[in-house]
Amino acid sequence: MYFVSRWREESPFSKRVVTVSDATVLGWFRRGWNSDDPGAWIESELGGDVYGLDSIFDEARERNLPPPQSVDELRELLHEHLWVEGDADFIRLGELALRVRTDDDEVDLAYYFIADEAAAASPDRLAFLLHDTWPLPTDSDTSGAVFSADVPVRTVRLAPPGAESVFSVRLCWESPDAHRNLDLAGALAFPGLSLPDLAVRLRDIDGPGTHGWPHDAQLLRALVGPGEDGIGPAMERYARLRGYAPSPPSIGQALAHEAIHREMLDMLGSARPAESLVRLDAHIAQVARYIDGFFGFDQWFIFDTRWAAAHQDLAHSLLRYAAHWDPYAV
Repeated sequence: MYFVSRWREESPFSKRVVTVSDATVLGWFRRGWNSDDPGAWIESELGGDVYGLDSIFDEARERNLPPPQSVDELRELLHEHLWVEGDADFIRLGELALRVRTDDDEVDLAYYFIADEAAAASPDRLAFLLHDTWPLPTDSDTSGAVFSADVPVRTVRLAPPGAESVFSVRLCWESPDAHRNLDLAGALAFPGLSLPDLAVRLRDIDGPGTHGWPHDAQLLRALVGPGEDGIGPAMERYARLRGYAPSPPSIGQALAHEAIHREMLDMLGSARPAESLVRLDAHIAQVARYIDGFFGFDQWFIFDTRWAAAHQDLAHSLLRYAAHWDPYAV
Protein backbone atom coordinates (compact mmCIF):
# COMPACT_ATOMS: atom_id res chain seq x y z
CA MET A 1 0.00 0.00 0.00
CA TYR A 2 1.11 3.57 -0.70
CA PHE A 3 1.11 6.58 1.57
CA VAL A 4 1.41 10.08 0.09
CA SER A 5 1.78 13.40 1.90
CA ARG A 6 1.00 16.45 -0.26
CA TRP A 7 2.59 19.16 1.83
CA ARG A 8 5.72 21.25 2.33
CA GLU A 9 7.99 18.30 1.64
CA GLU A 10 11.66 18.35 0.63
CA SER A 11 10.83 16.56 -2.63
CA PRO A 12 10.84 18.57 -5.88
CA PHE A 13 7.23 17.42 -6.27
CA SER A 14 6.24 18.75 -2.80
CA LYS A 15 5.04 15.31 -1.81
CA ARG A 16 6.33 12.29 0.06
CA VAL A 17 5.55 8.85 -1.34
CA VAL A 18 6.29 5.75 0.74
CA THR A 19 5.07 2.17 0.81
CA VAL A 20 3.84 0.24 3.82
CA SER A 21 3.47 -3.49 4.25
CA ASP A 22 -0.27 -3.55 4.89
CA ALA A 23 -2.66 -4.46 2.10
CA THR A 24 -5.50 -2.23 3.30
CA VAL A 25 -6.11 1.05 5.08
CA LEU A 26 -8.02 -0.80 7.79
CA GLY A 27 -5.09 -3.15 8.33
CA TRP A 28 -2.64 -0.29 8.78
CA PHE A 29 -4.77 1.50 11.37
CA ARG A 30 -5.42 -1.72 13.25
CA ARG A 31 -1.69 -2.47 13.39
CA GLY A 32 -0.88 0.88 14.97
CA TRP A 33 -3.99 1.21 17.11
CA ASN A 34 -2.33 0.36 20.42
CA SER A 35 1.04 1.99 19.74
CA ASP A 36 2.72 3.31 22.89
CA ASP A 37 4.09 6.34 21.02
CA PRO A 38 1.84 7.14 18.04
CA GLY A 39 3.92 10.07 16.82
CA ALA A 40 7.14 8.06 16.71
CA TRP A 41 5.38 5.08 15.13
CA ILE A 42 3.89 7.25 12.38
CA GLU A 43 7.25 8.87 11.63
CA SER A 44 8.89 5.45 11.42
CA GLU A 45 6.14 4.01 9.23
CA LEU A 46 5.55 6.97 6.93
CA GLY A 47 8.96 8.61 6.66
CA GLY A 48 8.18 11.69 8.73
CA ASP A 49 5.48 13.65 10.48
CA VAL A 50 1.92 13.64 9.14
CA TYR A 51 0.06 16.66 10.44
CA GLY A 52 -2.77 15.63 12.78
CA LEU A 53 -2.68 11.90 12.02
CA ASP A 54 -1.49 10.94 15.50
CA SER A 55 -4.66 12.44 17.00
CA ILE A 56 -6.81 9.37 16.38
CA PHE A 57 -4.24 7.05 17.97
CA ASP A 58 -3.91 9.38 20.96
CA GLU A 59 -7.68 9.36 21.37
CA ALA A 60 -7.76 5.57 21.10
CA ARG A 61 -5.25 5.29 23.96
CA GLU A 62 -6.88 7.91 26.16
CA ARG A 63 -10.41 6.55 25.70
CA ASN A 64 -9.41 2.88 25.50
CA LEU A 65 -11.19 2.56 22.16
CA PRO A 66 -11.23 -0.94 20.64
CA PRO A 67 -9.61 -1.34 17.21
CA PRO A 68 -12.02 -0.98 14.29
CA GLN A 69 -13.27 -4.25 12.86
CA SER A 70 -14.51 -2.93 9.53
CA VAL A 71 -14.09 -0.04 7.12
CA ASP A 72 -17.41 1.38 8.31
CA GLU A 73 -16.22 1.34 11.93
CA LEU A 74 -12.94 2.97 10.93
CA ARG A 75 -14.81 5.67 9.02
CA GLU A 76 -16.91 6.50 12.10
CA LEU A 77 -13.81 6.65 14.29
CA LEU A 78 -11.96 8.87 11.84
CA HIS A 79 -14.83 11.33 11.63
CA GLU A 80 -15.12 11.44 15.40
CA HIS A 81 -11.48 11.46 16.49
CA LEU A 82 -9.13 12.43 13.63
CA TRP A 83 -8.06 16.07 13.88
CA VAL A 84 -8.59 18.01 10.66
CA GLU A 85 -9.00 21.72 10.00
CA GLY A 86 -12.21 21.60 8.01
CA ASP A 87 -15.56 19.88 7.77
CA ALA A 88 -16.50 16.21 7.63
CA ASP A 89 -16.07 16.13 3.86
CA PHE A 90 -12.31 16.51 4.36
CA ILE A 91 -12.14 12.86 5.51
CA ARG A 92 -13.01 10.44 2.71
CA LEU A 93 -12.60 6.71 3.26
CA GLY A 94 -13.49 3.96 0.81
CA GLU A 95 -12.64 0.28 0.79
CA LEU A 96 -9.24 0.86 -0.83
CA ALA A 97 -8.29 4.49 -0.22
CA LEU A 98 -8.30 7.16 2.48
CA ARG A 99 -8.07 10.82 1.47
CA VAL A 100 -7.71 13.55 4.10
CA ARG A 101 -7.42 17.32 3.71
CA THR A 102 -6.42 19.71 6.49
CA ASP A 103 -4.09 22.68 7.04
CA ASP A 104 -1.14 23.48 9.28
CA ASP A 105 -2.12 27.15 9.81
CA GLU A 106 0.22 28.13 6.97
CA VAL A 107 -0.85 26.06 3.96
CA ASP A 108 -3.41 23.43 3.05
CA LEU A 109 -2.18 19.86 2.94
CA ALA A 110 -3.58 16.46 2.09
CA TYR A 111 -2.54 12.91 2.74
CA TYR A 112 -3.57 9.62 1.23
CA PHE A 113 -3.46 5.89 1.85
CA ILE A 114 -3.85 4.04 -1.46
CA ALA A 115 -4.07 0.25 -1.62
CA ASP A 116 -2.13 -1.46 -4.40
CA GLU A 117 -5.41 -2.68 -5.85
CA ALA A 118 -6.68 0.90 -6.09
CA ALA A 119 -3.46 2.07 -7.74
CA ALA A 120 -3.70 -0.68 -10.34
CA ALA A 121 -7.38 -0.01 -11.00
CA SER A 122 -7.16 3.77 -11.51
CA PRO A 123 -3.80 4.86 -12.93
CA ASP A 124 -5.53 7.71 -14.76
CA ARG A 125 -6.37 9.13 -11.33
CA LEU A 126 -3.35 8.10 -9.29
CA ALA A 127 -0.25 7.82 -11.50
CA PHE A 128 1.03 11.34 -10.80
CA LEU A 129 0.06 11.23 -7.12
CA LEU A 130 2.19 8.11 -6.70
CA HIS A 131 5.07 9.29 -8.90
CA ASP A 132 8.13 10.42 -6.91
CA THR A 133 11.07 10.44 -9.36
CA TRP A 134 12.23 13.71 -10.94
CA PRO A 135 11.67 14.50 -13.75
CA LEU A 136 8.55 13.11 -15.36
CA PRO A 137 9.40 10.97 -18.40
CA THR A 138 10.24 13.07 -21.43
CA ASP A 139 9.58 10.94 -24.51
CA SER A 140 6.63 11.80 -26.73
CA ASP A 141 4.42 10.37 -29.47
CA THR A 142 5.27 12.24 -32.65
CA SER A 143 3.06 10.32 -35.08
CA GLY A 144 -0.71 10.54 -34.93
CA ALA A 145 -0.77 11.65 -31.31
CA VAL A 146 -4.24 11.53 -29.76
CA PHE A 147 -5.12 12.73 -26.27
CA SER A 148 -8.51 13.78 -24.99
CA ALA A 149 -8.53 15.42 -21.57
CA ASP A 150 -11.36 14.06 -19.42
CA VAL A 151 -10.80 16.63 -16.67
CA PRO A 152 -12.19 20.21 -16.67
CA VAL A 153 -9.57 22.75 -17.78
CA ARG A 154 -9.54 26.52 -18.30
CA THR A 155 -9.20 27.39 -21.97
CA VAL A 156 -7.04 30.22 -23.31
CA ARG A 157 -7.42 30.64 -27.07
CA LEU A 158 -4.31 31.78 -28.93
CA ALA A 159 -4.84 29.89 -32.19
CA PRO A 160 -7.63 28.49 -34.35
CA PRO A 161 -9.01 25.12 -33.21
CA GLY A 162 -6.86 22.14 -34.05
CA ALA A 163 -6.09 18.57 -33.11
CA GLU A 164 -3.34 19.46 -30.65
CA SER A 165 -3.28 21.39 -27.39
CA VAL A 166 -0.80 22.62 -24.82
CA PHE A 167 -1.60 22.11 -21.13
CA SER A 168 -0.15 24.17 -18.29
CA VAL A 169 -0.15 22.89 -14.70
CA ARG A 170 1.31 25.23 -12.10
CA LEU A 171 1.26 23.89 -8.54
CA CYS A 172 1.92 26.68 -6.08
CA TRP A 173 1.21 27.86 -2.54
CA GLU A 174 -0.68 31.03 -3.45
CA SER A 175 -2.39 32.21 -6.62
CA PRO A 176 -4.92 34.96 -7.39
CA ASP A 177 -6.90 32.26 -9.19
CA ALA A 178 -7.58 30.32 -5.96
CA HIS A 179 -8.51 31.34 -2.42
CA ARG A 180 -6.39 28.58 -0.85
CA ASN A 181 -3.66 26.39 -2.26
CA LEU A 182 -5.89 23.29 -2.35
CA ASP A 183 -8.97 25.14 -3.59
CA LEU A 184 -7.65 24.36 -7.03
CA ALA A 185 -8.70 26.18 -10.20
CA GLY A 186 -7.52 23.56 -12.69
CA ALA A 187 -4.98 23.41 -15.49
CA LEU A 188 -4.87 25.71 -18.50
CA ALA A 189 -5.35 24.48 -22.05
CA PHE A 190 -4.16 26.31 -25.15
CA PRO A 191 -6.00 24.53 -28.00
CA GLY A 192 -4.67 24.41 -31.52
CA LEU A 193 -1.00 24.52 -30.47
CA SER A 194 1.94 22.26 -29.75
CA LEU A 195 4.55 23.26 -27.19
CA PRO A 196 7.07 24.61 -29.75
CA ASP A 197 4.39 27.09 -30.91
CA LEU A 198 3.41 28.47 -27.51
CA ALA A 199 6.00 31.18 -26.81
CA VAL A 200 5.48 33.00 -30.11
CA ARG A 201 1.71 33.01 -29.67
CA LEU A 202 1.99 34.37 -26.13
CA ARG A 203 4.32 37.24 -26.96
CA ASP A 204 2.36 38.22 -30.05
CA ILE A 205 -0.86 38.90 -28.10
CA ASP A 206 -1.31 42.61 -27.43
CA GLY A 207 -2.21 43.89 -23.97
CA PRO A 208 -6.02 44.13 -24.32
CA GLY A 209 -6.08 40.60 -25.70
CA THR A 210 -5.02 39.27 -22.31
CA HIS A 211 -7.99 40.75 -20.46
CA GLY A 212 -9.70 38.05 -18.44
CA TRP A 213 -6.89 35.54 -18.80
CA PRO A 214 -6.15 33.35 -15.78
CA HIS A 215 -3.20 34.56 -13.73
CA ASP A 216 -0.90 31.72 -14.81
CA ALA A 217 -1.41 32.53 -18.49
CA GLN A 218 -0.54 36.17 -17.83
CA LEU A 219 2.49 35.14 -15.78
CA LEU A 220 3.73 32.86 -18.55
CA ARG A 221 3.34 35.64 -21.13
CA ALA A 222 5.36 37.97 -18.90
CA LEU A 223 8.13 35.38 -18.63
CA VAL A 224 8.54 35.00 -22.40
CA GLY A 225 11.09 37.44 -23.84
CA PRO A 226 10.69 39.48 -27.05
CA GLY A 227 11.85 37.51 -30.05
CA GLU A 228 11.96 34.18 -28.21
CA ASP A 229 10.54 31.26 -30.15
CA GLY A 230 10.68 28.56 -27.47
CA ILE A 231 9.28 28.30 -23.96
CA GLY A 232 12.62 27.23 -22.46
CA PRO A 233 14.00 30.68 -21.53
CA ALA A 234 10.70 31.57 -19.84
CA MET A 235 10.89 28.46 -17.68
CA GLU A 236 14.50 29.20 -16.80
CA ARG A 237 13.39 32.66 -15.67
CA TYR A 238 10.62 31.17 -13.57
CA ALA A 239 13.19 29.10 -11.71
CA ARG A 240 15.06 32.32 -10.84
CA LEU A 241 12.07 34.06 -9.24
CA ARG A 242 12.07 34.55 -5.48
CA GLY A 243 9.28 34.11 -2.96
CA TYR A 244 6.30 31.81 -2.72
CA ALA A 245 3.93 33.98 -4.83
CA PRO A 246 5.98 35.83 -7.47
CA SER A 247 4.03 38.11 -9.78
CA PRO A 248 4.83 41.38 -11.62
CA PRO A 249 3.17 44.41 -10.00
CA SER A 250 1.14 45.29 -13.10
CA ILE A 251 0.00 41.82 -14.05
CA GLY A 252 -3.68 41.90 -14.93
CA GLN A 253 -3.48 45.45 -16.29
CA ALA A 254 -3.27 44.40 -19.95
CA LEU A 255 0.16 45.94 -20.55
CA ALA A 256 2.01 45.56 -23.83
CA HIS A 257 4.23 42.51 -23.86
CA GLU A 258 7.56 44.32 -23.61
CA ALA A 259 6.32 46.40 -20.66
CA ILE A 260 5.17 43.44 -18.56
CA HIS A 261 8.31 41.52 -19.50
CA ARG A 262 10.50 44.39 -18.22
CA GLU A 263 8.69 44.18 -14.89
CA MET A 264 9.42 40.47 -14.83
CA LEU A 265 13.12 41.01 -15.50
CA ASP A 266 13.29 43.37 -12.53
CA MET A 267 12.09 40.54 -10.28
CA LEU A 268 14.66 37.93 -11.26
CA GLY A 269 17.33 36.73 -8.89
CA SER A 270 20.90 36.93 -10.10
CA ALA A 271 21.12 33.16 -10.44
CA ARG A 272 18.91 30.12 -10.20
CA PRO A 273 19.04 28.52 -6.73
CA ALA A 274 21.11 25.36 -6.75
CA GLU A 275 18.13 23.38 -5.47
CA SER A 276 15.83 24.41 -8.34
CA LEU A 277 15.40 21.93 -11.17
CA VAL A 278 14.60 22.61 -14.83
CA ARG A 279 14.07 20.03 -17.54
CA LEU A 280 13.27 21.19 -21.08
CA ASP A 281 12.27 18.81 -23.85
CA ALA A 282 10.47 19.16 -27.15
CA HIS A 283 6.99 18.42 -25.82
CA ILE A 284 7.24 18.92 -22.06
CA ALA A 285 8.89 21.59 -19.91
CA GLN A 286 9.25 21.02 -16.17
CA VAL A 287 10.36 23.28 -13.33
CA ALA A 288 10.66 22.58 -9.62
CA ARG A 289 11.35 26.07 -8.27
CA TYR A 290 13.03 26.13 -4.88
CA ILE A 291 11.53 28.77 -2.58
CA ASP A 292 13.14 28.31 0.84
CA GLY A 293 13.55 25.83 3.67
CA PHE A 294 9.97 26.35 4.87
CA PHE A 295 7.88 26.13 1.70
CA GLY A 296 10.27 23.93 -0.23
CA PHE A 297 9.30 23.94 -3.91
CA ASP A 298 6.54 24.80 -6.30
CA GLN A 299 6.18 23.22 -9.74
CA TRP A 300 5.24 24.11 -13.29
CA PHE A 301 4.60 21.51 -15.98
CA ILE A 302 3.80 22.56 -19.54
CA PHE A 303 3.16 19.74 -22.00
CA ASP A 304 1.33 19.13 -25.22
CA THR A 305 -0.80 16.45 -26.82
CA ARG A 306 2.24 14.59 -28.14
CA TRP A 307 3.67 14.10 -24.65
CA ALA A 308 0.25 13.34 -23.17
CA ALA A 309 -0.46 10.72 -25.83
CA ALA A 310 2.70 8.86 -24.82
CA HIS A 311 1.87 9.11 -21.10
CA GLN A 312 -1.91 8.99 -20.93
CA ASP A 313 -2.21 8.02 -17.27
CA LEU A 314 0.36 10.54 -16.06
CA ALA A 315 -1.25 13.30 -18.11
CA HIS A 316 -4.81 12.59 -16.95
CA SER A 317 -3.75 12.22 -13.32
CA LEU A 318 -1.65 15.41 -13.42
CA LEU A 319 -4.64 17.34 -14.73
CA ARG A 320 -6.71 15.86 -11.90
CA TYR A 321 -4.01 16.82 -9.39
CA ALA A 322 -4.41 20.43 -10.56
CA ALA A 323 -8.22 20.32 -10.40
CA HIS A 324 -9.04 18.85 -6.98
CA TRP A 325 -7.22 17.65 -3.87
CA ASP A 326 -9.11 14.34 -4.05
CA PRO A 327 -8.13 12.34 -7.17
CA TYR A 328 -11.48 10.55 -7.10
CA ALA A 329 -13.50 13.78 -7.16
CA VAL A 330 -13.07 14.66 -10.87
